[in-house]
Amino acid sequence: MATARRKKSERLGEKLLDIRNGLALSQSEMLRRLGYEDVLPYNRISDYELGKRVPPLPVVLEYAKVASVHMEDIVDDELDLPAKLPGNINYKGIKSLFRKRR
Repeated sequence: MATARRKKSERLGEKLLDIRNGLALSQSEMLRRLGYEDVLPYNRISDYELGKRVPPLPVVLEYAKVASVHMEDIVDDELDLPAKLPGNINYKGIKSLFRKRR
Protein backbone atom coordinates (compact mmCIF):
# COMPACT_ATOMS: atom_id res chain seq x y z
CA MET A 1 0.00 0.00 0.00
CA ALA A 2 1.45 3.36 -1.03
CA THR A 3 1.62 6.15 1.48
CA ALA A 4 0.77 9.73 0.56
CA ARG A 5 3.66 12.16 0.77
CA ARG A 6 2.99 15.34 2.64
CA LYS A 7 3.37 18.40 0.44
CA LYS A 8 6.06 20.70 1.78
CA SER A 9 5.97 24.47 1.56
CA GLU A 10 8.93 25.54 -0.56
CA ARG A 11 9.12 29.06 0.89
CA LEU A 12 8.38 28.38 4.57
CA GLY A 13 11.98 28.63 5.77
CA GLU A 14 12.59 31.74 3.70
CA LYS A 15 9.50 33.40 5.16
CA LEU A 16 10.45 32.49 8.73
CA LEU A 17 13.86 34.06 8.13
CA ASP A 18 12.19 37.14 6.61
CA ILE A 19 9.99 37.45 9.70
CA ARG A 20 12.95 37.26 12.07
CA ASN A 21 15.01 39.71 10.01
CA GLY A 22 12.02 42.02 9.52
CA LEU A 23 11.59 42.19 13.28
CA ALA A 24 15.38 42.64 13.74
CA LEU A 25 15.64 39.69 16.13
CA SER A 26 18.45 37.23 16.75
CA GLN A 27 17.61 33.53 16.75
CA SER A 28 17.63 33.50 20.56
CA GLU A 29 15.40 36.58 20.69
CA MET A 30 13.01 35.00 18.19
CA LEU A 31 12.75 31.87 20.29
CA ARG A 32 11.99 34.02 23.34
CA ARG A 33 9.34 36.06 21.47
CA LEU A 34 7.72 32.81 20.31
CA GLY A 35 7.56 31.63 23.93
CA TYR A 36 9.62 28.50 23.31
CA GLU A 37 12.96 29.47 24.88
CA ASP A 38 12.57 26.82 27.60
CA VAL A 39 11.25 24.16 25.19
CA LEU A 40 13.37 24.28 22.03
CA PRO A 41 17.13 24.69 21.54
CA TYR A 42 18.06 28.06 20.00
CA ASN A 43 19.49 26.36 16.87
CA ARG A 44 16.02 25.02 16.04
CA ILE A 45 15.22 28.45 14.57
CA SER A 46 18.08 27.96 12.13
CA ASP A 47 16.77 24.49 11.24
CA TYR A 48 13.36 25.98 10.41
CA GLU A 49 14.84 28.82 8.36
CA LEU A 50 17.09 26.49 6.37
CA GLY A 51 14.26 24.04 5.70
CA LYS A 52 15.96 21.25 7.65
CA ARG A 53 12.89 20.92 9.89
CA VAL A 54 9.26 21.90 9.58
CA PRO A 55 7.99 23.73 12.64
CA PRO A 56 4.95 22.30 14.41
CA LEU A 57 1.66 24.10 13.87
CA PRO A 58 1.68 25.83 17.30
CA VAL A 59 5.11 27.31 16.49
CA VAL A 60 3.87 28.60 13.11
CA LEU A 61 0.89 30.15 14.91
CA GLU A 62 3.24 31.96 17.29
CA TYR A 63 5.30 33.22 14.33
CA ALA A 64 2.09 34.61 12.85
CA LYS A 65 1.15 36.30 16.12
CA VAL A 66 4.63 37.79 16.64
CA ALA A 67 4.73 39.06 13.04
CA SER A 68 1.06 40.15 13.06
CA VAL A 69 0.33 38.27 9.83
CA HIS A 70 -2.11 35.53 8.88
CA MET A 71 -0.81 31.96 9.06
CA GLU A 72 -1.74 31.58 5.39
CA ASP A 73 0.76 34.34 4.55
CA ILE A 74 3.47 32.17 6.07
CA VAL A 75 2.59 28.71 4.77
CA ASP A 76 1.07 29.44 1.36
CA ASP A 77 3.85 29.63 -1.23
CA GLU A 78 1.64 31.74 -3.48
CA LEU A 79 1.33 34.52 -0.89
CA ASP A 80 3.99 37.02 0.11
CA LEU A 81 4.57 38.48 3.53
CA PRO A 82 3.80 42.17 3.97
CA ALA A 83 6.63 44.48 2.94
CA LYS A 84 6.79 45.89 6.48
CA LEU A 85 6.78 43.76 9.60
CA PRO A 86 5.06 43.54 11.96
CA GLY A 87 1.93 43.46 9.84
CA ASN A 88 -1.45 44.79 10.89
CA ILE A 89 -3.30 41.62 11.89
CA ASN A 90 -4.79 41.71 15.38
CA TYR A 91 -4.97 38.29 17.04
CA LYS A 92 -7.55 39.07 19.69
CA GLY A 93 -10.19 36.70 18.31
CA ILE A 94 -12.95 35.04 20.29
CA LYS A 95 -11.79 32.84 23.14
CA SER A 96 -12.95 29.25 23.03
CA LEU A 97 -15.53 28.09 25.53
CA PHE A 98 -14.09 24.57 25.29
CA ARG A 99 -11.45 25.15 27.96
CA LYS A 100 -13.95 26.69 30.34
CA ARG A 101 -16.14 23.57 30.25
CA ARG A 102 -13.34 21.18 31.15
